[in-house]
Amino acid sequence: MNLTPKQLKILQLIRDWRVRRGFSPTMQELADEIGVSKVTVFEHVEALIKKGALVREPNKARSLSIADGVAVPDEARPTRFPLVGKIAAGYPIEKIQDEDEIDLAEVLGGRGRGDSTFALKVEGDSMKDEGILNGDYVLVERTEVARNGDRVVALLPDGQTTLKTFYKEDDHIRLQPANPAFEPIKVKFCQVQGVVKGVVRRY
Repeated sequence: MNLTPKQLKILQLIRDWRVRRGFSPTMQELADEIGVSKVTVFEHVEALIKKGALVREPNKARSLSIADGVAVPDEARPTRFPLVGKIAAGYPIEKIQDEDEIDLAEVLGGRGRGDSTFALKVEGDSMKDEGILNGDYVLVERTEVARNGDRVVALLPDGQTTLKTFYKEDDHIRLQPANPAFEPIKVKFCQVQGVVKGVVRRY
């Protein structure tokens, strides 16, 4: 559905008022919230009704509601990170690209976001001695530079990605697991895609 920024804001306000207060805002309250005239709000509301995003009951105050089946997207939340795939903390696996997100407001109830930060879901237990367990989410700062001892997301020469501790040695790079059941991965070259900055775990 093609919405203008003002129309999206109106939908978000109506949704939030109904959730928090149990009723919809009036036209004047919408106008006050977004800083426009009541006439302008009325025009936007009429457009939203025509687009099928809003429903209004005639001759009833506070009658605006979101149409059935319409999902109102949120503005970028400070605790929302793109969930870009899964990362092997065992043997390397192919990284899956998708369009999902992890929202830390839902997981932790906290605040904070970096535009260069993304999330990966951990599969495997090769990093368990570092406290990174199967099913955890790691928050990764996007960078191509790593120092020895950094926990990194590394793209291997065969195109697979893995989560390991980075060590640059004389003639190779060692990607060190934190589980004695796994052997280190030694490569001549790998592309660092990010450095782990945090771990999120659901219990």
